[in-house]
Amino acid sequence: MEYFAGLDVSLRSCAICIVDTKGTVIFERELTCEIEDIADCLNNFGCPIERVGFEAGTLSQHLFYGLSGEGFDVVCMEARQVNAALSAMRNKTDKNDARGIAHVLRTGWFSPVHMKSREAHGVRALLSTRKALLNKTIDLANEVRGLLKVFGLRLPKTVQHGSFDDLVRPMIEMDEILAHAIIPLLDARRILYQHFLELDRRVKRAAAQDEVCLRMMTVPGVGPIAALTFKAAVDDPARFKRSRTVAAHFGLTPRRYQSGEHDNPGRISKAGDRDVRSTLYAAANALLMRTMAGSQIKSWGMRLVRTKGRRRAIVAVARKLAVLLHRMWADGTEFRLAGVEGTA
Repeated sequence: MEYFAGLDVSLRSCAICIVDTKGTVIFERELTCEIEDIADCLNNFGCPIERVGFEAGTLSQHLFYGLSGEGFDVVCMEARQVNAALSAMRNKTDKNDARGIAHVLRTGWFSPVHMKSREAHGVRALLSTRKALLNKTIDLANEVRGLLKVFGLRLPKTVQHGSFDDLVRPMIEMDEILAHAIIPLLDARRILYQHFLELDRRVKRAAAQDEVCLRMMTVPGVGPIAALTFKAAVDDPARFKRSRTVAAHFGLTPRRYQSGEHDNPGRISKAGDRDVRSTLYAAANALLMRTMAGSQIKSWGMRLVRTKGRRRAIVAVARKLAVLLHRMWADGTEFRLAGVEGTA
């Protein structure tokens, strides 16, 4: 008899349910969400566990590598499929969710989620902190703009981040009331911007020291941010059998609804990593609107701009860039300005 353990994981607790091959519930318990406690509970069950499964979440990497290190066959399941299966239950509780996850694991109706390496998560953390500091810097600058409007001081529409403090501070220091209220805000923004510049240098240094990123950056429009974001999200190019599936993985392919006589293609699915999708969109926009070098991919994109419109053309080029970057990484090939082929 084989046994399957389903885990419903929250931040501090974990519900465990073990079922056999017939679907009979053998064991249920709730305990703290710690690797040692979960491993001890499964080891004390008395029979070997065929497989342990849980849905993807914030603690997925910690649980996957921790339980794998304890000798268990661990599977992280795609959250959308697990949610669809659990939606049939009348009452939603941690106990019922663990039972449903165990049944999904037993039937095999799930897609395993790739567990990224620690290095990939480190790069993603670096990119996320850089983005967070940039957003906070912009928020504080907009707050200063709004406060100055009350006093009739209007800043230019476009001010470079580095010159914002030099422009605003002299205006404020002439008014004691403004200086008393806004200078602390400017000081906080300046510190945040300095830390952002340091993280930006670290990102560019990391891309410059990575052979794969250097190869990706030979593609027009692809810079250090796009290369590092794509590399950290894919992590292992071998997990995609075909490069075309990479675009679908990141939500850049249209949805499709087919039933009987109806067959309606829709907008892009927007599934997967939002940061990768937005970064590829920005790279495609730069390729079409900013780069001067000619290439087949740019010529193809400009034809789409004339026939389909700018936004749809940029999405199509972003989809092609995802395929192109993966194929360059998988094959170790170089980008050729006159040799970009394939369909998006």
